[in-house]
Amino acid sequence: MKLFTIFLPLVLVGTAAGFASGPFSKKASPSPEVSIESMPGIVAPTGFFDPLRFAERAPSNTLKRYRECELTHGRVAMLATVGFLAGEAVQNTNFLWNAQVSGPAITHIPQIPATFWVLLTLFIGVAELSRAQTAMVPPSDIPVGKAGRMREDYNPGDIGFDPLNLMPESSEEFYRLQTKELQNGRLAMLGAAGFLAQEAVNGKGILENLFG
Repeated sequence: MKLFTIFLPLVLVGTAAGFASGPFSKKASPSPEVSIESMPGIVAPTGFFDPLRFAERAPSNTLKRYRECELTHGRVAMLATVGFLAGEAVQNTNFLWNAQVSGPAITHIPQIPATFWVLLTLFIGVAELSRAQTAMVPPSDIPVGKAGRMREDYNPGDIGFDPLNLMPESSEEFYRLQTKELQNGRLAMLGAAGFLAQEAVNGKGILENLFG
């Protein structure tokens, strides 16, 4: 399945969807107001880790957008780290196209037919448009130069996607699960960056580096 294993899940769930405990339905409905002190993801030993003071200087709506970006990137990274390992583990078993896709994951992109990338781009565009319509104030309703404003009643990451009905009923459980998602996403972002760097350094796949 190669690189397809990395990207197809991203398409199917959209770049804003996660796996497992993300805030996707309207059950818990925590307050849409965002403050530094009340945000999920604050854990020991670092507490609220913001050495460059981005959050401290940001108004509430901008803080919501930062959290939306963090959740989105964390979800993509979680899928990507799994895709790195799975794509390299199923070498020579591709059933999607005739061309053989092999080698480290970072070399898969040019080996895959262009048609796949066109379809992938279109699918991601549709998913992102849907997310923007759910989360963002329409550009026609805000002043020029302030595009990207989040809806006041929108909770970051909550795009209404919960096929496994994982969303908890209570706000406390929501907080706990989103903290877990954020922590896993942060680790995955570091992991995905490490995978890319490792393969770029020696040209070997991650599994080969681990077990070769």
